[in-house]
Amino acid sequence: MTSESTQKHRRDAARSICVSILTVSDTRTLDNDLGGKLIEDMLLAAGHLVHLREIVADETDQIRSAAARLLASPACEAVLVTGGTGLAARDCTPEAVESLYDAVIPGYGELFRMLSFSEIGSASMLSRASGGRVGKKVILTMPGSPAGVRLAMERLIVPELAHLVHHAGK
Repeated sequence: MTSESTQKHRRDAARSICVSILTVSDTRTLDNDLGGKLIEDMLLAAGHLVHLREIVADETDQIRSAAARLLASPACEAVLVTGGTGLAARDCTPEAVESLYDAVIPGYGELFRMLSFSEIGSASMLSRASGGRVGKKVILTMPGSPAGVRLAMERLIVPELAHLVHHAGK
């Protein structure tokens, strides 16, 4: 159940968002990046625009640099990052992007793990999905698996992206 105020905010924010997609992987290419392609397809189906789609190695400096560059583009209003959010030694996406945040969006990661728990149980605690505001833009991270991407996109990102960007831009 959503409040009348929340519904009004969503109506006020209802517009197409221009998004960049960053896949973090040591092995993916644009041809076999199922997670990045799924994000792109779901954004387009929801009426949003995809500004750029890139892949970067799971290296902190490369991730941070790519995310900062994508956020700096005047055309880009949000960056969605897939991959590198687990606990493996190579997973460094949170360390790379969280240093860019001006404000954390704690509810995003909390809700992602809660929803994930209902699907995969206690293994959901391994996810370090997070979100933040950088200037007047939004950046959200999610797992690299297509199932994790679908969960984040369907249940959290697609329904709230325009609303998030609207508030970040105030």
